[in-house]
Amino acid sequence: MLSVVIPTLNAEKTLTRTLNCLIDATVQGLVREVIVADGGSTDKTEEIADAAGCHFIAGPRGRGTQLAAGARAARADWLLFLHADTVLTPGWEDELRKWFEHVERGRWKDGEVAAAFRFALDDFSGKARFMEKMVALRCALFRLPFGDQGLVISKAYYKKLGGFKELPLMEDVDLVRRIGRSRLVLLRSQAVTSPERYVRSGFFLRALRNLGLLSLYYLRVPPRVLARLYG
Repeated sequence: MLSVVIPTLNAEKTLTRTLNCLIDATVQGLVREVIVADGGSTDKTEEIADAAGCHFIAGPRGRGTQLAAGARAARADWLLFLHADTVLTPGWEDELRKWFEHVERGRWKDGEVAAAFRFALDDFSGKARFMEKMVALRCALFRLPFGDQGLVISKAYYKKLGGFKELPLMEDVDLVRRIGRSRLVLLRSQAVTSPERYVRSGFFLRALRNLGLLSLYYLRVPPRVLARLYG
């Protein structure tokens, strides 16, 4: 069973859709609980979470800090970290259940493995399709999914790795690097993310900025400096 952890900050526009994609999995018994780890929202995020029956946690702002807090509160054996502007496509729960069965029978019987979904943007433009192909190439070459692709990991393995560090940026890359290429699986189901940030910044400019920040991270520039550059 899964504990779903969703970090939020003024997410009233997108949170309902994200929660809706979890309904079937909850009815089927795959999702045990949904934890909304909030970083100080001033909109209706808390009302939406309460109405949906989520476990709402309020704490300091910072995605790494919020994700870590949500994981500490989780009660299920497996964790699904999901952004509040991301929707999993229908059928994701069936694929994940089959993957769990494969883990139990296969080489990862120890549960020391993680999975991410395929990146997609909720946009019909050619620019969006190009971005999706670039992300797919990054994942194929480097096994480096970002947080907007979701992350499924056993709670025991998460704890063994030290969990999410309370970083202001790159908390997702930091954890994926500790998981390692050989223990990270890319699922077929899509994690469809809101294109708002790409539209606002420009698809190619945002892609270049993300690449630049990632490069600086690998050059060991401190995450607090990267957070200032990220804005």
